[in-house]
Amino acid sequence: MSKNSPHVIVLGNEKGGSGKSTTAMHIAIALLDDGKEVGSIDLDSRQASLTRYIENRRTTAAGLSRPLPLPRHVLVTRSNVDSKLQAMSEEAAHLGSALGELADCEFIVIDTPGSDTILSRLGHGLADTLITPLNDSFLDLDVIGRIDDSDERGVRPSIYTEAVWERRKQRAACGQVPTDWLVLRNRLSPLDARNKREVERLIDRLSKQLEFRAVSGLSERVVYRELFPLGLTMFDIERDDLGVAWKSSHLAARQEVRDLVRSLKLRPRGTRKKTAVSAPAATRSDRQERLAGPFPAI
Repeated sequence: MSKNSPHVIVLGNEKGGSGKSTTAMHIAIALLDDGKEVGSIDLDSRQASLTRYIENRRTTAAGLSRPLPLPRHVLVTRSNVDSKLQAMSEEAAHLGSALGELADCEFIVIDTPGSDTILSRLGHGLADTLITPLNDSFLDLDVIGRIDDSDERGVRPSIYTEAVWERRKQRAACGQVPTDWLVLRNRLSPLDARNKREVERLIDRLSKQLEFRAVSGLSERVVYRELFPLGLTMFDIERDDLGVAWKSSHLAARQEVRDLVRSLKLRPRGTRKKTAVSAPAATRSDRQERLAGPFPAI
């Protein structure tokens, strides 16, 4: 990867309702608020949650005297052809075109579908930072794996985890910077319940064997749902021209988003370390050529 390539942050999870789009939007606005050049890509043209979030923000901004920061956004559409190989080629070309449009950004935030699709797999392969949001529950733990005491390793990885591993191996084989994988515990309860502590313990154990970093995400707050129709985020709470009755509790919400972004340990352009793999680093054109080629099987 060229030292001037954008740092790609992918929100991925094969289960819907985990807060991918909300998290993606807050990360993008946090980076913009920090003065970074940010692009965003929505790979879920069926639901298009991130796209609608950004459109809502544009609508709100149109009625203000002062602008709201917005990422440069691209919605990548799915192919409608019946041939799987042709669909792969078309969708890879669409994604390659989106990357080209945002090539001068410092960061690109990519939101993926909550299911296994061609575009989701391609997006995961681009991730310098992969964020997998999970609702803080035993049910959602199955997205990444389960504790299996009958297995000598103690952990049975999920199909999704195996796919992530495959993408990480492919990046290493191409000499790219290894993907930093984070599992984000979203919708955290403010109560110190027994189940909450047990989920935390199991995620910590899984993180050691499945090689991801476990971090705290967004708490269960009504405000996140209320801000979506307006396209707003917790980084807009100091504005007094939005018609929103901000509360003191929203300051705590903004701080948890800042803590989340800090935990990502994102490096500015040109400061990332190269992997120890001996293969030459891939350039942006190399990456787009791989996107246009045969899609790897999992």
